[in-house]
Amino acid sequence: MLDPTGVVTTWNAGAERIKGYSAQEIIGKHFSCFYRLEDIRAGRPYRALEIAAKKGKYEEEHLRVRKDGSEFWSSVLITALHDKTGKLYGFTKVVRDITQRKENEERLRPNERLATLGTTAAVFAHEIGNPLNGLSTQIRGLQIEMQGPRKGTVILKQ
Repeated sequence: MLDPTGVVTTWNAGAERIKGYSAQEIIGKHFSCFYRLEDIRAGRPYRALEIAAKKGKYEEEHLRVRKDGSEFWSSVLITALHDKTGKLYGFTKVVRDITQRKENEERLRPNERLATLGTTAAVFAHEIGNPLNGLSTQIRGLQIEMQGPRKGTVILKQ
C-alpha cells in the first residue's frame, strides 16, 4: 500500500520476495526507489500515481529495480483508494515479476521473423512462378513451331 504521495505504508512477503526489501527497510520510503534512474528523471512514478488518481487505476509492463540493483520485468497495477466522500487516501499496488515471460517472448521473436520471411518467400515464389510457367510453355510451343515438322512427324489437319 502507498499513501497519496507514493510513500510505502504496508509491505507483504510477496513484495519482499520479488524486490528484496524487508518491511522494516522499505516502509516509509517513496515507491520511486523501485524505478530505474532514467524513469525517475522522466517522471514515470509520479505520472503513474497521477493517472491512477484520475482514472482509478494505472497498469503497465516495464522494468523495475530490486534492492540489489538488478532489473526485472514487472507487470504493475496501481489502484486509487478513495473514502466515502471521494477523497484520495492512498493506493494499492500489485506487482508481478514477468521476466521469464519477457525472456521467452524475446527468444521466440527471431523464430517468428524467420517464419514470416519463409511465408513471404513462398508467396513471392508462387506469384512469380505461375506466370513464368505459362510463359515457358508458350515459348517451348513457339520453338517447336519454328523448327517445323520433324522427319517422320505426321501432321493432322482439322
